[in-house]
Amino acid sequence: MEKFRWCFIGTGKLGHQVAGQLLASGRHEIVSCYTRNMDNAKAFAEEFHCKAYGSAEEAILADGVEGVYVVTPHNAHFRYVKEALELGKPVLCEKAFTVTAEETDSLIALAREKKVYLAEAMWTWFSPAANQVKLWLMEDKLGKVTDANFTYHMKSVKYAPRVSDPKRAGGALLDITIYPITYAYRLWGYPVKIESSGTIENGIDYGEDVMLTFENGLTARISASIVDMKGLEKMTISGEKGKIQASFYHATNQVIYKKNIFQKEVFKGPGPRINSYLDEFDAVAEDIRAGRLESKMVPLQATSDVMHILDRVRKQIGLEYTELE
Repeated sequence: MEKFRWCFIGTGKLGHQVAGQLLASGRHEIVSCYTRNMDNAKAFAEEFHCKAYGSAEEAILADGVEGVYVVTPHNAHFRYVKEALELGKPVLCEKAFTVTAEETDSLIALAREKKVYLAEAMWTWFSPAANQVKLWLMEDKLGKVTDANFTYHMKSVKYAPRVSDPKRAGGALLDITIYPITYAYRLWGYPVKIESSGTIENGIDYGEDVMLTFENGLTARISASIVDMKGLEKMTISGEKGKIQASFYHATNQVIYKKNIFQKEVFKGPGPRINSYLDEFDAVAEDIRAGRLESKMVPLQATSDVMHILDRVRKQIGLEYTELE
């Protein structure tokens, strides 16, 4: 198959990680890139064999571009996705999709008006392991689910400058808490009750505890932090017939179903233990070339729903994005 050709808007740490995997696959190439710092754009272009442009519009409209990948800090997602859609180019936008649900819904409405493809680059939706968890629940492997716990405590406040920067909507909620919230939503739908508490310092949220209660009566407990390692990243879903467990669940390619202490089933997806970004990029490339207007894997309604849940959590913990660039 002919390589799928991308424009990268954003050339930071994640952009480099994704670009390396795309080029190594032989199934994708990067045609153009843009970031506000031209020196950074030129360095990225040299490393990944594409052309740096002085404006987002030029990069988006560069010859051969089939899809635009927006991988800037959260605060800039809205403006660049909007620009790409208005220019008629399909878009894959990193999570968190935008800063607020209102922004997300505005972009979805624009994509539908323009009849242009739009999708969220949320690892979990494309993960073979996460898909297996969904399948196990559909197959009634657990029977009635009685308990669900998600932790995501990683001391990542210094992982990248954007994480601790209130001007770029930094903090735990949009960077890591979104993962367990998305996971729970994907399994049980929109919650009927949301209860949250959190810690805010230096203009960002350091972490939050969230309880999501669903229509079936199940309450999923979520704890996340970017300033400690308590509990690490673990998921346990328990039921009358057994339990499902995973570490590094947002990106792992392996999950375990335990019927009892002696019987267990280990699912391992293709490829490395930690998922590559290729699952989502391969799927989106296929979507775009098939003429679809949204992802088969991540419905736009789901992206909107998760953003509305995040909005509720943000309001409950008193987090306001008042310093955005």
